[in-house]
Amino acid sequence: MAKIIVTGAAGFIGSHVAEVLLKQGEEVIGIDEFNDYYDPILKRKNIALLNCWSNFKLIEGNIQFLDWQNLLQDVEIIYHQAAQAGVRASWGDGFRAYTERNINSTQVLLEAAKDAKHLKRLVFASTSSVYGDAETLPTHESICPHPVSPYGITKLAAERLCGLYQKNFNVPVVALRYFTVYGPRQRPDMAFHKFFKAVLQDEAIPIYGDGQQTRDFTFVSDVVAANLAAASAAEAVGKIFNIGGGSRVVLTEVLDTMAEIVGQPIKKNYIEKAMGDARHTAADISQAQKVLGYQPQVSLREGLAQEWQWVKGLY
Repeated sequence: MAKIIVTGAAGFIGSHVAEVLLKQGEEVIGIDEFNDYYDPILKRKNIALLNCWSNFKLIEGNIQFLDWQNLLQDVEIIYHQAAQAGVRASWGDGFRAYTERNINSTQVLLEAAKDAKHLKRLVFASTSSVYGDAETLPTHESICPHPVSPYGITKLAAERLCGLYQKNFNVPVVALRYFTVYGPRQRPDMAFHKFFKAVLQDEAIPIYGDGQQTRDFTFVSDVVAANLAAASAAEAVGKIFNIGGGSRVVLTEVLDTMAEIVGQPIKKNYIEKAMGDARHTAADISQAQKVLGYQPQVSLREGLAQEWQWVKGLY
């Protein structure tokens, strides 16, 4: 039984990672500060599910001010999922939260990790936002990153810090660049959650721009599988992997699929294009397939149906 830390354990992806580890019998320490970027009640619900397990322990606090030396004494794996997410909120006054939670917190964790005797792996959650408007689709990891949002800038900085600590101090880091993750427990500021909620409340769905943007949508259980593989594959250390859903879909097509799932037409409200949104994203996942044995299992239709059931239960 390994001792494992999951940062951002109350969040969308972190709670799923923690839950799968607990089911496998691992000892999990979840860390979360329950900030109010979105309703903390949703995070408390996620933690309530984890608290049912006797092998789970929650530490509530800010990553920058925890006693990491003690915490990491016999920890073997860290899944660093905690971050300030959201592309659109990263402009303007909110930016400090992004530098604090994405860059400073990661640096504090890496500093502690370099002295952690038993640490075998630190899996860092990165994002396709580091690519920005990539020239080449699908996008390979070796392409030069060009973030188009302040959020993407901070995540790229954190990812580069991981690389520095790996090179200079042999911290066993692996970075995963997630492509638009969705599924049950998805954050309320994310598209599918907003869309399904709008359907329930009989409101129009807000669509940025013309709806012709494409995304590589990745179901949350596939992301969890990628994390577990990244924590165990020997040749993963020091590498960066794209984690995508395996197909690129036009937003308007997604809405058609959603309409079929909810069994009614969807009202659309087209609004101005958002600053910092990439026009197209598509992951070249060949590297993750080769090194991590990663293979997305959940189709978009199947995943959307699961998220719809969860959203209905939530509201």
